[in-house]
Amino acid sequence: MTYPPPAYHGETGEPTASYRRPDATPELVYPSGTTVHYLATGATTNGQFGLYRWDMGPEPSGPAAHFHRSISESFYILTGTVRIYDGRRWIDTGPGDFVHVPEGGTHAFRNESGEPASMLLHFAPGAPREGYFEGLLTLADMSEEEKAEFYLRHDTFWL
Repeated sequence: MTYPPPAYHGETGEPTASYRRPDATPELVYPSGTTVHYLATGATTNGQFGLYRWDMGPEPSGPAAHFHRSISESFYILTGTVRIYDGRRWIDTGPGDFVHVPEGGTHAFRNESGEPASMLLHFAPGAPREGYFEGLLTLADMSEEEKAEFYLRHDTFWL
């Protein structure tokens, strides 16, 4: 493995860092109480990665087993207990635990603890996952054909 070719060719560097306070308003709030903070999107990282803080309430929530063909997904648990399916078994993860799922890897996650839980979701490369997260709010209004197209467009394949 080697470093990729340079993406920046300047001589002195530039003041281009971004900063987000931990109490910033989330970009998305689900009816279940789960909130999503867009920390870094594919659009803001030149497609390199997407990073989201996923704060779940105490009610059971999370997607069923699925995989992605073009993106990897990683989970870093901040608070609480999150059950993560690694394609073989469910793992009860807690603060500091990390799970990486490469492209094609079967995975799922759920908060079944009865307590709030928070984690970081990392996608690489930086696909437009915001459209997927926001579209989940309108699934009930979609036909079966529209749902199939939505999942295909967002590289999500259910098992």
